[in-house]
Amino acid sequence: MHSLFVLFLSCGLSVALPFVAGGCAPSLDLTRIAPASAGFDAARLDAIHAHLARAVSERRIPGAVALVARDGRVAYVDTVGAADVEKSTPMAPDTIFRIASMTKPITSAAAMILVDDGVLKLSDPVSNYIPEFKDPLVLVGDGQDADGRPRSKTVRARREVLVQDLLTHTSGIAYGFSASPRLAELYAKAGVTDGLTQAEGDLAGHIARLGQLPLENQPGEAWKYGLSIDVLGRVIEVASMKPLDRFLEQRIFKPLGMVDTHFFLPPEKVQRLAALYALGDDRMFRRVGEEPVTAGSVVYSASCPYKGPKSYFSGGAGLVSTARDYLRFLQMLLNRGELDGTRILKPETVDHMCKNQIGDLPYGPVHGDKFGFGFGVVVNPSKEKEAAPVGTISWGGIYNTYFWVDPKNRIIGLLLMQLYPEGSLTIREDFMDLVYKAFESRT
Repeated sequence: MHSLFVLFLSCGLSVALPFVAGGCAPSLDLTRIAPASAGFDAARLDAIHAHLARAVSERRIPGAVALVARDGRVAYVDTVGAADVEKSTPMAPDTIFRIASMTKPITSAAAMILVDDGVLKLSDPVSNYIPEFKDPLVLVGDGQDADGRPRSKTVRARREVLVQDLLTHTSGIAYGFSASPRLAELYAKAGVTDGLTQAEGDLAGHIARLGQLPLENQPGEAWKYGLSIDVLGRVIEVASMKPLDRFLEQRIFKPLGMVDTHFFLPPEKVQRLAALYALGDDRMFRRVGEEPVTAGSVVYSASCPYKGPKSYFSGGAGLVSTARDYLRFLQMLLNRGELDGTRILKPETVDHMCKNQIGDLPYGPVHGDKFGFGFGVVVNPSKEKEAAPVGTISWGGIYNTYFWVDPKNRIIGLLLMQLYPEGSLTIREDFMDLVYKAFESRT
């Protein structure tokens, strides 16, 4: 096995790398330019490969695709390790990844397209589109009785959940794995899916059931990571009168040339999907099989993108994509809504998405220190926490996919792996640090 990994280490790409998927030839592809022309020190950027290759050789990761762009040009793109260790398939530029929660920025952008269209308002009650969210209840007094059973009561919400609450995760809607014990129990009984495994039925049915359950907090009064963006996906369906997959295809994927981004893969693309791995107690990774896996309170499935009903379009976690496709989406955001002459969002709309939208509410994730619409935002950076400057947006997925967009320096960073759980390694933080060391040495 060790010799196999030595073989894969030789697959890192440090030369110009042309790649155009699906016969499309847009201006922004994965052709690498000279790093110096984009303001980076080439030798320092190459340290990224050594760092990732070491992680592969130590069996901390199976493989990765790393990318750095500036001013719409790719200064660094690299592949290390394996897309499928057992099949000896090297990681490739067009490898497809389960991007999980990196779906959220795309669905959030889709909602803002409807805001630009005048079809949707941020101040709209969600019940305008999903009647089950009318007059919500809030769970209070969560705890345990003398026998250890969850106990709680509900009170009427002080106001309805608004579209803006969904975009900012201040709706009071949780994930089954992030909810309080009593709410998690209610979610399980109702068959609420977190979007990480196969699910029977569609968004309409699942979100209607979710709307009949209590909220974890009063709308607008706490940041709680959860199914808000799945609910937003259903709002998009109702407001646009189109299934979410079709709306995303027509308004984002096709206009941006994102030819390999899907909820469910066409059969001919399944072989390009990276295998999924999970870290064991010994901190070594092992392949995840096709059946659903229960890890504590999280249930996920490696085969979700190609096996099963293929009817639930999870706007919060359901997409697969490639480095090239996601780069094009991020470059559109960095360009304030436009790419290659195609406008997706108004400039002021993107500006609004990238600002702190939660005020002084406590916010926990490592992506920035505040939250906008669909991603974290750096408002008050500290050298200990963030290498990126004020205004940087970022987000990641549960299988260790990660991006950031730095509008001040016009830099995009993208790191894609397939290893559960997220945050189990420091590789993404190390990646960002190495990128900025290479940039600062030239500026």
